[in-house]
Amino acid sequence: MPTGHSRSLPKVGGDFDPARSGTAGLGKSSFPGRPTEGGNEAAPPPPGRASSALCHPTPPCPGRGKSGPAQVRQGLGRSPEGAPPAPPQACPPDLPPRESESVGARGGRARGGVAGADPGAGAGHSGAMDGLGRRLRASLRLKRGHGGPPQDNRGEAVKEPERAQELCLPNFAGGQHFFEYLLVVSLKKKRSGDDYEPTITYQFPKRENLLRGQQEEEERLLGAIPLFCFPDGNEWAPLTEYPRETFSFVLTNVDGSRKIGYCRRLLPAGRGPRLPKVYCIISCIGCFGLFSKILDEVEKRHQISMAVIYPFMQGLREAAFPAPGKTVTLKSFIPDSGTEFISLTRPLDSHLEHVDFSSLLQCLRFEQILQIFASAVLERKIIFLAEGLSTLSQCIHAAAALLYPFSWAHTYIPVVPESLLATVCCPTPFMVGVQMRFRQEVMDSPMEEVLLVNLCEGTFLMSVGDEKDILPPKLQEDILDSLSQGSDLQTSEQINEHVSGPFVQFFVKTVGHYASYIKREANGQGHFQERAFCKALTSKTNRRFVKKFVKTQLFSLFIQEAEKSKNPPAGYFQQKILEYEEQKKQKKSREKTVK
Repeated sequence: MPTGHSRSLPKVGGDFDPARSGTAGLGKSSFPGRPTEGGNEAAPPPPGRASSALCHPTPPCPGRGKSGPAQVRQGLGRSPEGAPPAPPQACPPDLPPRESESVGARGGRARGGVAGADPGAGAGHSGAMDGLGRRLRASLRLKRGHGGPPQDNRGEAVKEPERAQELCLPNFAGGQHFFEYLLVVSLKKKRSGDDYEPTITYQFPKRENLLRGQQEEEERLLGAIPLFCFPDGNEWAPLTEYPRETFSFVLTNVDGSRKIGYCRRLLPAGRGPRLPKVYCIISCIGCFGLFSKILDEVEKRHQISMAVIYPFMQGLREAAFPAPGKTVTLKSFIPDSGTEFISLTRPLDSHLEHVDFSSLLQCLRFEQILQIFASAVLERKIIFLAEGLSTLSQCIHAAAALLYPFSWAHTYIPVVPESLLATVCCPTPFMVGVQMRFRQEVMDSPMEEVLLVNLCEGTFLMSVGDEKDILPPKLQEDILDSLSQGSDLQTSEQINEHVSGPFVQFFVKTVGHYASYIKREANGQGHFQERAFCKALTSKTNRRFVKKFVKTQLFSLFIQEAEKSKNPPAGYFQQKILEYEEQKKQKKSREKTVK
């Protein structure tokens, strides 16, 4: 770890996919959990596991002999400003078509060889940044509120009238819900050998009377989930102590729709050695802080009885997902505790509700975060290494969130399962997290032009070597100067806004004039004038960067959506563009007055 970095930082917010994905319309179920085959929970049986026949096999990646199991495609994509989700794309080697998202026509770029050293801090900023970093980390030591009072067994919900404006996943018909499934994934010993296999032992709700296509889709989804709940392999032994971990994963369907798995992995209550299990909530909604609180409530009820979970989750399914800044209140009952009210509030600033930057700040210096951002902007390959699932998940989500209002549309796996480690030798862009136990296997893989980030030590184990030169120097200085001024931040929301703000401002200054260069036909269809757009920048260094950036899929997806919209989408990015333009007008007015 860099000097002054503390490992005892509590998690303030979230680790989840920055997808502004929406809720799937799901049919309601009145069936409480029932036991699954081979399970010991009071749960309904999960549908059949996904078969490898559902996916097309691909040749193994060079340097590896094993292929990943068939499962739902993984990826990430979000644009609060309306950018579309990433379209289905070609698979990287060793991954079936449902497992990954890869680059389209714009793939890798020829650049220098891989360096093997940490680029370190930028000149002139190191001392100030380290001091500020220590102050920021001190301000990050916040206590996260847990739970709330217990509830009544009817799960009655006091609903907000507003509903979130989200994209909809098309898989099921019905109303808008907080979640699709609550699952418990447990380790069950295989019939042969001493290894364990993750298995769904509880599922709520149990869906019945699905059409054949819907049933197949559900089977693929539920067949993929256990692998991502236990990404560290099958070699487990009963334990007496195990630290609780909160993490998330993203599953992307072939139609581009995304589902997020919010996970809490812990050792169940009891005496003697036992195996950890995972509570997993599957949802299409991106709001980790809110779902972390829901997991707190599920965990509390499971310590009493699985039967106590059902009324709470049923009440949650009947509640409307709140609009930004709004609250939904649930009332339910816990035996021996009585009735309690639980308030679930969605953050007002929706573009930051999916992320918490505290872990990233704890692990890395500002200069290193800036270099990761630069690599992501040019859609390079980035690997994060860390011991814990929570750290990996939080840091990779935070890194992707820095791209707002653009969306990472390539391979995105916050925690790579052991069976999918071949992902790191794919030739197309990716952003993945790998547990430190697999470090040597990653280092031995045939990789080119990759940024390998060691979050435990705060170093770069591999880099292309030009990360400091990707962004315009003046704009790099602006970002670092802004980050260095946040010494008295108190809340996670303030920290998130402080870290995100300079990167949003970077895009405002470089591409914020995009709307003026979309020429529209009589029918409203727009056509982006790329050459004129680039020429409009007076700074040569800014122009040089933008000429590269407009060739990325990040920008292409964003501008395609802008071409379809007659007016710029009203959102945080557009608000910052208008503020910046107003500041420029006022500056010109003052200059004229002086003359």
